[in-house]
Amino acid sequence: MDVMLIIALVFTVLVLALVIKGLMIVQQSEAVVIERLGSYQKTLSPGINWIIPFVDKPRSIKVRRYQAIGGENVAVVQEETRIDRRETVLDFPGQSVITADNVSVTVNGALYFQVIDPERAVYQTENLIQAIEILAKTSLRSEVGKMELDKLFESRQEINDKLQLVMDEAGNKWGVKVTRVEIQDIMIPAEVEDAMRKQMAAERERRALVLQANGEREAAIARAEGEKRSNILVAEGEKEAAILMADGQRQAIDQVLAAGSDRLDPQMVVGYLLGLEYLKTLPEIGKEGDRIFLPYEASSVLGAVGSIEALLKGKVQ
Repeated sequence: MDVMLIIALVFTVLVLALVIKGLMIVQQSEAVVIERLGSYQKTLSPGINWIIPFVDKPRSIKVRRYQAIGGENVAVVQEETRIDRRETVLDFPGQSVITADNVSVTVNGALYFQVIDPERAVYQTENLIQAIEILAKTSLRSEVGKMELDKLFESRQEINDKLQLVMDEAGNKWGVKVTRVEIQDIMIPAEVEDAMRKQMAAERERRALVLQANGEREAAIARAEGEKRSNILVAEGEKEAAILMADGQRQAIDQVLAAGSDRLDPQMVVGYLLGLEYLKTLPEIGKEGDRIFLPYEASSVLGAVGSIEALLKGKVQ
């Protein structure tokens, strides 16, 4: 009876041990690939799972990470049986890249990916992280090598989009979804940076000179337009004054002719008016005390003034 009890207890302990050994708890956002006798059996989902001890075995996956050792990022390869299905960032170190205009720059990038199919991630590539990193670096070299340095700084988003397309195509085979690729830093040699700084200063100076020249040109145009408008107004004023003066003279002639009736010759009236204009301007001409020479015809004009004046006075009397 004691022997049977011991055997029963031993059997119970073995069963409990097998049950405990076969139980596997998988955390949320994790997955475990199970092999049975060396071949793929199933993928464990989050929660409580049971496997056959000593027959089913988790398949490990190689993971490559960078650790700061001695001030430098050193790649460390680890083997893990639990596959993290969360979005992961891969910050690979900067690498030297040559642009289309033969300038060597150091580009540092970051890649965001997520394991979608754990089975493919385990069996389709020997080292998933290393494969993703190398593909990202080679694709980055290829895209940057097509661009010149000046365009490189303004085309980051274009490079990111192209890299994501390349990574997505390869990632589908590896059971990985690349969600984003970002270029973090672009470091250029000191001499190239100094040359770019001088070029930028020269470009700003050129823009300032262009703006100044445009301002002066617009100011000159505005002044010319103002002078043109002023001259037009002066000319219009002189025109209106001449018209008014001519109209006044015409009225004066009409009045003189009306006063003299038929005895006055129109030519004498015109001479009379011209003589009056002479008389008005003589004080202004001799104001400065200079010697003045009058034409001979002036005497006849003045005589006409006297005769017409006498005639008008006699008519009035």
